[in-house]
Amino acid sequence: MRPGDRMPIQSTTGNRPMKRHHTTRYYAHRVKESLTTRITKLICTIFLFTFFVLGLIAFILWLSLRPHRPRFHIHEFSIPSFSPETGYANASIIFNVTDRNPNHKVGFYYDAMQITVNYQEKNIGDVILLFPFYQEPKNTTILYGNIGGAALKLTGERWQQIMADRTRGTVIFSLELSSSIRFKIFAWISKRHKIHATCAVGVGSDGFILLSYKDKRCSVYFT
Repeated sequence: MRPGDRMPIQSTTGNRPMKRHHTTRYYAHRVKESLTTRITKLICTIFLFTFFVLGLIAFILWLSLRPHRPRFHIHEFSIPSFSPETGYANASIIFNVTDRNPNHKVGFYYDAMQITVNYQEKNIGDVILLFPFYQEPKNTTILYGNIGGAALKLTGERWQQIMADRTRGTVIFSLELSSSIRFKIFAWISKRHKIHATCAVGVGSDGFILLSYKDKRCSVYFT
């Protein structure tokens, strides 16, 4: 280049990035997408908050009600005619079980209750107590009766086994109670559930319950 000549001016238009001009439709789509995301987040927040509040209310109600199962205790159990001379034909079983509702605000509706006595896991007698009843909170009901005559399913062989245990000083029986039960909480009443209680009981050579089994708590389960 000679002195005095002008420097050629280079065009930078080709190297400069071009601005993109978005259409109105593009911005409307972006606004709609942002609004949908916010609504979705709001719905999720409301759902989680509602779930938390309901769970908290249920937990508080559970703490205030503190539901407990019924508590059964074997109070009396005896076989008055408990000797080889008397024989099984004249034998009878007398029982007395207490049913305690330990709840403060939960009541129980019972249907007819079946009482079964087992020896060596075999049914030797049963009876049905035909008096459905409602048990109020903090209330104890006494279930008593006797099993004898045709209701006592003893055989000569079974009686001999019982007498053999008697000579050793202890005869072990189990008394089972079963019924349908409904729970009442304020004005709400649940559907029927099957309740079972099993009471282990030991009888001495005199035919009366041993002190170690008297007022012993029975196991309870539902089906």
